[in-house]
Amino acid sequence: MSDAVTAAEVLASHAPAAGLAPAPSPWDGELAGRLLMAPMAGVSDAAYRLMARAGGAALAYSEMVSCAGLHYGEKSWELVDPDPAEPEVAVQLFGSRPELFRESAERVAARLGERLALIDVNMACPVPKVTKKGEGSALLEDPALAARIVRACREGAPGVRVTVKIRRGRYAGQEVAPEFARAMEDAGAAAVAVHGRFATQMYHGEADWGAVRRVVDAVGIPVIASGDILSHDAALRALAETGATAVMVARGTYGNPWVFSGHEPSAAEKVAAFECHVRLLEATGAHLKRARSLAGWYFKGMPDAARWRSAAMGCVTAEEFLVVAADVRAHLTKVPG
Repeated sequence: MSDAVTAAEVLASHAPAAGLAPAPSPWDGELAGRLLMAPMAGVSDAAYRLMARAGGAALAYSEMVSCAGLHYGEKSWELVDPDPAEPEVAVQLFGSRPELFRESAERVAARLGERLALIDVNMACPVPKVTKKGEGSALLEDPALAARIVRACREGAPGVRVTVKIRRGRYAGQEVAPEFARAMEDAGAAAVAVHGRFATQMYHGEADWGAVRRVVDAVGIPVIASGDILSHDAALRALAETGATAVMVARGTYGNPWVFSGHEPSAAEKVAAFECHVRLLEATGAHLKRARSLAGWYFKGMPDAARWRSAAMGCVTAEEFLVVAADVRAHLTKVPG
């Protein structure tokens, strides 16, 4: 494949065979009833966002971006910059210092202009290396600081929608989400996404959608439901059961960009989606080793899936991954039914 091939050209040429749109539709700014692609560390790069948008996601988020990283270096900007094929992107920031949030919001807004859909503040990450610095879900214990961060973002990027993502609370049995969300609303947050687990649960157990409903009842701003949205049907149930304005899909997108539309892909479409995704990784300049995880996700449930995952683990170049995909396709034609 030529280095000159753009992500837009990849989508136009390869997305339809996967049951996906040949180009993402611009977001109209509305949240009501919408399915959004969540920010996921190490996952939601430009290629992943484009696949989600082609699958019907109304909006897709960047990986969470460190405000300190943006302040002290240039590499973190790689997580912020959208591909030219993306109409817009939501950028999620994390940190604990209001002055760095103000600076980051100002710089992100200036850099992305009209392609910045919104700035989201991560107050949900449960990972210890984040929380030990007072960042992520640690902010749930300090609503005053969290409110200052929201106000700082609004000051740095006037006119840009600022939202927050939270959990039920930091520690099991200590739900703070309703009152915390009210404090964020008072600080000017335009919406709040609520993951129905405590931070100490990480991703174990089940998300409590009742916690989302309690936040819906507590605030007047849009609430986005998050947690265990693993299928299109689950997304619709979450909207109905929680009364949330929108839903945010994370792990439910793994190998499944169709989760946003409800389309049930054939095995051939799954292979075509993997090929499209690999080509997008190359077109966007992403590290191709990410395709190893993608192979496990897209080929899950297929005949001899373990064989194809193993084959992908030995791949380095896009061409090698595409050879694996061709082998899967050829094998599918030989499998009865």
